[in-house]
Amino acid sequence: MSNKLQTIVVFCPNWVGDVVMATPVFECLRINYAGAKIIGVIRKYASGVVKDGPWFDSVIELNDKNFKGFFQAVSILRSIKPDIAFVLPNSFRSSLIAFLGGAKKLYGYQRNLRSIFLSGGPKPLMDEKGIQPVPMVEYYLALCHYLNLIPPVGTQPKLFFSKQIEKKGAKLLNRYGIKTGDMVVGMNPGAKFGSSKCWPAEYFAEVAKLIKKRWDCKILLLVGPGEDEIAESILESSSVEIINTGPDKVDLALLKYMIKNLTLLITNDTGPRHYGVAFDIPVVVIMGSTNPAYTAANLEKTVVLRKELDCSPCHEKKCPLGHHKCMTLISPEYVMEQSIRLLEKIEEK
Repeated sequence: MSNKLQTIVVFCPNWVGDVVMATPVFECLRINYAGAKIIGVIRKYASGVVKDGPWFDSVIELNDKNFKGFFQAVSILRSIKPDIAFVLPNSFRSSLIAFLGGAKKLYGYQRNLRSIFLSGGPKPLMDEKGIQPVPMVEYYLALCHYLNLIPPVGTQPKLFFSKQIEKKGAKLLNRYGIKTGDMVVGMNPGAKFGSSKCWPAEYFAEVAKLIKKRWDCKILLLVGPGEDEIAESILESSSVEIINTGPDKVDLALLKYMIKNLTLLITNDTGPRHYGVAFDIPVVVIMGSTNPAYTAANLEKTVVLRKELDCSPCHEKKCPLGHHKCMTLISPEYVMEQSIRLLEKIEEK
C-alpha cells in the first residue's frame, strides 16, 4: 500500500459492541496506511471505546441525528479534505455525510441505495431470505479484503486504556475492597438496545446468590447511564453482597479497565460482552431477541445461552408478545451451571 501522505476518515459503527468488533478493521487500515493521517468519526456516546487506541490520530465525535449536527459533520469533513472515507455503518446518512464532506474516494457496503456515492465496496452476502447474517467482525473485514489490503494478525478485537485510566480504575477497585488476585465476577444487566435484550433483574439477583454459594469472590454490578432502576431492582432482590458501580458513573473508557480485571463476566448480549472478548475474559452471554450469527466469532472463551423459539430472533427492542420467554426460560441455575463449566474448561487447557 502506498505510503504517500493521505488523510483518511473512518466512520465507526454506531453500537458499542459493533465498534469493538470493528477494531480489526481499524488495525488493518493503520497497517496499510502507515503514513496517513487517520481520523475516526464516531458517535459521542461511543467515543470511549476507541479512546487510547493506536488506530486514529484524532477523533471526531459525531452527533448527526438532527439537521444541525448533520451539517456540522459535513462542514468539519470539508475542512479536513479527506482523500478516502471508509464508512462502516450501513446507513444512507453516513455515506451522504462522507460524500457531501468532499471525500475523494468513498468505500463501504453497497446497500441501502447508497451505491451512487461510493467509489467501491463489497456487496452483502445474499440468500433466499435476503441479506445473510454473518459475524460482524468478518462483515467489516470484507471491506479490507475488497481492497486487497494486508489483513491484521487474527480477528480478535483489541481495546486499550491509558495509564491514567489504569490508575483511576485501580483506585476504584481498591475502594471496593478488591485486591490483586481476588476472584471477581462481573454482572452486566443492562442493554442500550432495549428491554428485549435484558435478563430479568430477579434472575441476576438469584445467580449472584448461587455465585456466592459456590465461590469466595466479589461481585461487581456493571451499570451504565439510565440503568439505575435495573441496578436497584437487583440489589433489592439480592440476599448477598453485590458491589454496585452505578454511583461511580463508570464510563465506556473506564469500563475497559474494570472488565479486564474480571475473572468472569455474565452479561446480556450487549456492548460489554465484546469488551470481555477483547481482553480475553471468560464471558457467559444471555441472548434472547438477537441472532447469534452476527456475533459467532472469537468464541473460544465465550458461551452463548439462548432458547430456540418460533418467535426468535425477532430483533425487536421490546417483546412484541409481552412475555420475554426467550429470556425468562433461561434459569439462574442454568447460567450458573454453564459459568462453572466454562471456567473448568478454560482451566483444563
